[in-house]
Amino acid sequence: MIGYLTAILVVVLISALVALALNLQWGQAGMVNFGIFGFFAATSYVAALSSLAGYPLLISLVLAILTGVALSALVALVSARLREDYFAIATLAFAEAVRLFLLNETWLTGGANGLPGIPRPLSAYSSGQSYELLFFVMALVLAAICFAFAEALTKSPFGRVLRALREDDLVAATLGKHVLSFRIWAFSAGGAILGVAGYLHSSYFGYIDPTQFGAFVTAYAFMAVIAGGRGSNTGLLFGAVSVMVLLEGTRFLKDLMPFLDAGQAASLRLILIGAGLILLLIYKPQGFFREHRLRVDKGDTK
Repeated sequence: MIGYLTAILVVVLISALVALALNLQWGQAGMVNFGIFGFFAATSYVAALSSLAGYPLLISLVLAILTGVALSALVALVSARLREDYFAIATLAFAEAVRLFLLNETWLTGGANGLPGIPRPLSAYSSGQSYELLFFVMALVLAAICFAFAEALTKSPFGRVLRALREDDLVAATLGKHVLSFRIWAFSAGGAILGVAGYLHSSYFGYIDPTQFGAFVTAYAFMAVIAGGRGSNTGLLFGAVSVMVLLEGTRFLKDLMPFLDAGQAASLRLILIGAGLILLLIYKPQGFFREHRLRVDKGDTK
């Protein structure tokens, strides 16, 4: 039971990191990234390949982060001048290109068979359930660092510029802000967090293949950001936990309703997930937490 709960918590942390990256890119800067699963896949494979090549934990982690930053900066540089809807399509096209590359370049990625036997970090120091706890602590530390990084950006002048670009980039440009540069930096910051998520994903499961990275990753990330509150880093943590509880909790429908067969239980699970998201959008369209905003004392306005 402890092993199962630890595994769920690790998955929640990885999902929260993906959602945190999306919150920086879309929630803060207004850049819709429908292809976030492509960046997540690329960083996971780089981390896996470097670990299989014998590189230590820190080197593999840094390579995954640099991959996320480089790919994000490249996509933002090429596509950031596009309108919001066209930019979203461009990111989706990039993700599909990554998926096809991973599926067809068997000499490097293993193709549909994936990459098995990825070394698990810190395994020399522990084993069994104690290793699961050790990995969870490592993931929690990395997630805390990423959260602190995102919070620092959000509350800095840089974060205020991003929110200005999200609301009206033309107004921000007239105030002397270089729109393209800020968008590239924002997208790259999200890519760095995706690098951490990709490393944790590949090293925890020890095996990756292209089917682990699909549109459902993007859907879950958007659900977490919307549930927590767009632009709120604290809120998306709550949103990520809520989404994973909903996804994992509905797996036990078959036990609660034994009269359902496997197909009916799976269909009911999807219905409940969809209904939960619809109710959330109707009754809590701004999410459960509001994003950080500066407050001015009424006494200061005199």
